[in-house]
Amino acid sequence: MATRFDATVEIDRPIDEVFAYLADGTHDPEFSPRVQRIEKEPAGPTAVGTVFRSTVKDAGMKSSREFEITELVAPGRIRWQERSKNLVTAVDGGYDLEPTANGGTSVRLFNTLEGHGIGKLLVGFAGGAARKDAPAFGQRIKAAVEASAAR
Repeated sequence: MATRFDATVEIDRPIDEVFAYLADGTHDPEFSPRVQRIEKEPAGPTAVGTVFRSTVKDAGMKSSREFEITELVAPGRIRWQERSKNLVTAVDGGYDLEPTANGGTSVRLFNTLEGHGIGKLLVGFAGGAARKDAPAFGQRIKAAVEASAAR
C-alpha cells in the first residue's frame, strides 16, 4: 500500500531561479534536516538520468538513498524515483512550479511512499509524519531558496 503527501508554497523568487535551485538537487540538506550528505552523478547540470545518492537519518536510523531524475522540464516540472529499496521508499515524487502574478513562484511538492517487507506496516506512520510536516517542509524550502538569492 502506498501513501502520498504534498504541500504548496509561494516563494518570493522568479520561477527560473527556483527551478535552478531545486533541480540542482544538492541543496536538499539546506531544507531537509534528515539529509546528512548528498552527492550527484554525473557532475554538472542535472538532467534526466542524473542520480543523487544521500545518507539520511529517520527515527534515529541512518540509511542510504538513491534517487534518479525521471523528468526535467524547465521551468515547471521535476520528477524523480527512488532506486534504493529501504523499508519505506519514495516510489515517485516531484515539484510543479508556476509563476505567480507578483513575480514569485508557486511550488507544489509531493512524494508517494511505499513500504517494503516490514515497511508495509510502517508506511502509514511514515506517511502520516510526512503529511504533518509537509507545510513546514514547504516553508523550509521557501526559506532556503530565498536565502540563496542573498548569497
